[in-house]
Amino acid sequence: MELFKGRPLDTATRLERELRVYDFLDNLGIEYIRTDHGPANTMEACNEIDAVLEVTICKNLFLCNRQKTQFYLLMMPGDKPFKTKDLSAQINSARLSFADSEDMLSMLDIEPGAVSIMGLMNDKEDRVKLLIDEDVLKGEYLGCHPCVCTSSLKLKTKDVLEKYLPATKHELSVVVLPRYENV
Repeated sequence: MELFKGRPLDTATRLERELRVYDFLDNLGIEYIRTDHGPANTMEACNEIDAVLEVTICKNLFLCNRQKTQFYLLMMPGDKPFKTKDLSAQINSARLSFADSEDMLSMLDIEPGAVSIMGLMNDKEDRVKLLIDEDVLKGEYLGCHPCVCTSSLKLKTKDVLEKYLPATKHELSVVVLPRYENV
């Protein structure tokens, strides 16, 4: 894997959803490092990318309540286990589960394996609430996919919080998820 500063020069084989991410970031003046790779739809594949980018790519989970009236994008460290009970109590939403891929596509223009905070730029109706584990916010940089699972980005956390999120009109809620020593 090779590192590149900014968008790819050759865009002929890139999906429109990926190119829109680069346009959005470039218009905001947000700098980013990019690497291209095979499909990274497992945390193991992401760990390899982490080493190249020298950043931890977050585990991103697209969740909803049982009635499908509330949708959430949860960003958390990849090495933390996810237990719905730990999150449900903090956001006052019982019976959380993984949202359907159809909802993911219609709200975030993302397919399974490429879920990312970058999809919030496509949520014009503000249907998805952003939840970020406190440990993600501790790093100077964060890693994510540009709405496809064949590229990854390294961005300054500060730029995501102070430039990207306001431009998408999304706010974040900080959650605290335990590590569980014996898992």
